[in-house]
Amino acid sequence: MTETASQLDLPPSFPDHTQLPESDGTFVKNFQEHPQSIILTDSIGPVLQRLRPDGQYCIGQDSGIYWRETDPPEKGAEAPDWFCVLGVPPDLDGVVRRSYVLWREFITPTIALEFASGDGSEEKDTTQLRIFTSGEVQKPGKFWVYETIMRIPFYGIFQVKNGSLEMYHLIEANYQKMTPNERGHYPITPLEVELGVWQGTYQNQTRLWLRWWDMQGNLLLIGDERAAAAEQKAIAAEQKAIAAEEQAAQERQLREALLAQLRARGIDPDTL
Repeated sequence: MTETASQLDLPPSFPDHTQLPESDGTFVKNFQEHPQSIILTDSIGPVLQRLRPDGQYCIGQDSGIYWRETDPPEKGAEAPDWFCVLGVPPDLDGVVRRSYVLWREFITPTIALEFASGDGSEEKDTTQLRIFTSGEVQKPGKFWVYETIMRIPFYGIFQVKNGSLEMYHLIEANYQKMTPNERGHYPITPLEVELGVWQGTYQNQTRLWLRWWDMQGNLLLIGDERAAAAEQKAIAAEQKAIAAEEQAAQERQLREALLAQLRARGIDPDTL
């Protein structure tokens, strides 16, 4: 008997995240990349939970975003060092995401960030995709893919060696370089946050880091900072309570002293 296509259980025409490689096999570019991603993810978590209480958002860290079917598959993907997508679940049908596949979800990330080890030229590469008659393919640049194909609204390039940050906003069909506000931050309005550079120590590294602020310019804290701030708040509240109790005790002592003086003069305080 001849088997039908359904009986042969052929693979789908367009693969999903479970069928595509989760990594292109390249090394992490520098020792700051991993903690930098943690800072961004940890501090923006409460904001995303407020914006999407339904939990419909996901964050990728050095994960592939597939935009084109190729052989091998990873040539059709770009892997931003950090990106955030609103309006999608953190997993699919109970399966942890291995990558983000545009032709399966149709929702582009709101923001993509690259942590450049060099001068940022690789991250600003605008080379277009070209397929020659010979079949040879000209590899497109990241900037061109994010701007023209993925159309990611906000794209940032952070040069790790000197802490400089360039932000681009997709306006109509092109990326326009953003100008920082009076605080030196870049408003990312869909996320209701600002992005900027912060000098400080994290995981035994003292350097310049990308950090989030709220739209009023308040630094968004990571977990350890939130815990320390809560502890300081509790200590301050305890000290305030102790001070109030001491003041009340002093006022009682003063009152008792005054009453004693009145009684010593033969005056009954209750008659006053």
